[in-house]
Amino acid sequence: MIRIGIVGCGRILAAHLRGYRLLREAGIDDFRITALCARNIDDAAAYAKRGSGPAQREAVSSIAGDPLAVADEYVSDFQDDVDVELFDDWRQMIESGPIDSVNDYTLHGLHHQIALLSAEHGKHLLTQKPISVTVHGGEIMCEAFERADLTLGVFENWRYRPETIQLLTLLEAGHLGEPQLLLAGAIAAWWAPDQIVAQTPWRHRKEQAGGITLDMGVHQFDSVRAIGGEVRSIDGRALTIEPVRVTRGPNGHVIDEVDCDADDTYFATFETEHGAIGSLHASWAGHGGATISGPGPVVHTTKGRICGDRIELDGHAHATIQETYERLIGEDRRARDLPCGLDDSFALTQYDWLEAIRQKRQPVTDGREGLRDLACAWAVLESSQAGRRVMLDEILSGELCDAQREIAAHFGLPR
Repeated sequence: MIRIGIVGCGRILAAHLRGYRLLREAGIDDFRITALCARNIDDAAAYAKRGSGPAQREAVSSIAGDPLAVADEYVSDFQDDVDVELFDDWRQMIESGPIDSVNDYTLHGLHHQIALLSAEHGKHLLTQKPISVTVHGGEIMCEAFERADLTLGVFENWRYRPETIQLLTLLEAGHLGEPQLLLAGAIAAWWAPDQIVAQTPWRHRKEQAGGITLDMGVHQFDSVRAIGGEVRSIDGRALTIEPVRVTRGPNGHVIDEVDCDADDTYFATFETEHGAIGSLHASWAGHGGATISGPGPVVHTTKGRICGDRIELDGHAHATIQETYERLIGEDRRARDLPCGLDDSFALTQYDWLEAIRQKRQPVTDGREGLRDLACAWAVLESSQAGRRVMLDEILSGELCDAQREIAAHFGLPR
């Protein structure tokens, strides 16, 4: 039995609990949530047992597919045979709680601290993205888990979306050609033009490792790396379009506001080790409605184009990724790609992490994967500050870390 202690009981926890519920409903029965920890213990109690304890916070998003739109999930919905112990001190939970492993859903700046204590006490870890606030912080996390021979996963759920898994299998099998051009981006699709993102002011403060590049950029670059190969160089620009952000009540009046110094917009071009090139952009700013590049990410290959969920191969009728996958990929591989009939990216991420613990291996999105995603995001910010294209090796080696110094100092990291 794998006993899981969860640190961080904010709104995103509902989506994680839904994932675990779906695993149990699929017949996966060898794990239990045995501890919940939050700074305010009432926040932990709110997710433990339906019909008991304080009310949960309401969802802050109504966007279809947004995990922050998930609400009303409780541990007791899928687990009634083990009590959940509540903590308000994550150190105490890791050091003496009834757990074998940890899920970390806290602020970015706590990730390396929770990870190092987890490794010291022999606990496997699944941590939220980004893996750390700085590249060096992520490096020491990876080293600690490698020394302890423990499983370290990074919650990069975009990689576990069914359409992404299917696309990667088709690319691996050679059905779609080699990626040449990769494009993705959205302006004003979320929290625009000036909302406090998810009602979490720290996301807009540079010293707290806020900003859209570290929040969304790691997701985008994880997809780029999975599809197009390792990133070689990046030229980026990040800036703050809206210096003040607000939360408005039902009548439209401002009920909270925060001064912002972290970026809310970024643009980047990149080149991969395989010679593919592309561009990414994202912004929480922008008046007048959303501007989205295509119906989703676009990949031009040597055989055609993937555009959102459509595959358009030269000389062939257009089809969806799913249709093409089901036509060309055998049942055995399909069962491995989407085990137990799961189609929820959170559940699939959790499944792979739990399987990694069982099999004494690392998950697909392990610490080193998360570290390279983080290095790409920081490359955008370092490039923006330096005013030049940067090589990813400069970021991974620590040769270039000027933009990270303020955050490193704030969290007591060397660089």
